[in-house]
Amino acid sequence: MHHIKKKFSDLSELVMFQHSVFSLPFIFIAMLVASYHENGSGWFGWKLLLLGTLAAVSARNYAMGVNRYLDRDIDILNPRTKNRPSVDGRVSATQMFWFILLNAAAFVAVAYFINTLALQLSLPILIVLGAYTYFKRFSALAHLILGISLGLAPIAGEVAVSGMISLWSVSLAVGVMFWVAGFDLLYSLQDMEFDIAQGLHSIPSRFGATKTMWIARLFHLLAVTFWILFVIEAGLGLFAVLAIVFAAFMLSYEHYLVSKDFTKIDRAFFTVNGYLGFVFLIFIILEVI
Repeated sequence: MHHIKKKFSDLSELVMFQHSVFSLPFIFIAMLVASYHENGSGWFGWKLLLLGTLAAVSARNYAMGVNRYLDRDIDILNPRTKNRPSVDGRVSATQMFWFILLNAAAFVAVAYFINTLALQLSLPILIVLGAYTYFKRFSALAHLILGISLGLAPIAGEVAVSGMISLWSVSLAVGVMFWVAGFDLLYSLQDMEFDIAQGLHSIPSRFGATKTMWIARLFHLLAVTFWILFVIEAGLGLFAVLAIVFAAFMLSYEHYLVSKDFTKIDRAFFTVNGYLGFVFLIFIILEVI
């Protein structure tokens, strides 16, 4: 039993399970709004709640597993990542391979039980989720690929409930894309010197810290803009507007923290962005009920 608990702990650390706070709120936001449009009620049922959660978790586990599996040669050289389970031997390459395969199969299986469109999109989504690791080896656009990966969550949420893709969910998704890409730029500042030394492609290694922070500000401004479009296109009201106001405030606070002290990047990354997604979700729940 101790061995099983230890292995579960290692796998949880491998995929940084706590980071699910970034994608889960937005898939539920889309499901709430889609259900509200479909039947006048935000509640989409226990079945879709379970399937939506399983889809989000298995997709994220797959994406993180692929990243850790393919990045072993890079992570072992980076002082910040050399103690990851994928590098120090706690999780073997074979175990990671089967972990990736199991979660990919689970994602497709869950999509099958949701609806036809979800199943048709499942394999293309897995391809996009696995692409991030490759992009940073040849393109500074990797930050946007990561953003797209998490931005697929709202689209998947609407597909799960209504079997279609509307303009409002695309706007919500594009907002998530720029939100994630923006905070990934700030997080990547920690590895700027390492990326330069190893010839890895990132916006910080290409443009430097000052320009990167301005690009991150632009991305977050675009995120707020597209979230405003989401509220308008979805026909939402006061609580949704308050969600956008809160998100703008939290993003401003995040940039304030990082501009004052780079050592607060972790605090800005985890705390601020974690609260942003869940408070956004709470406001949308209040809106649809």
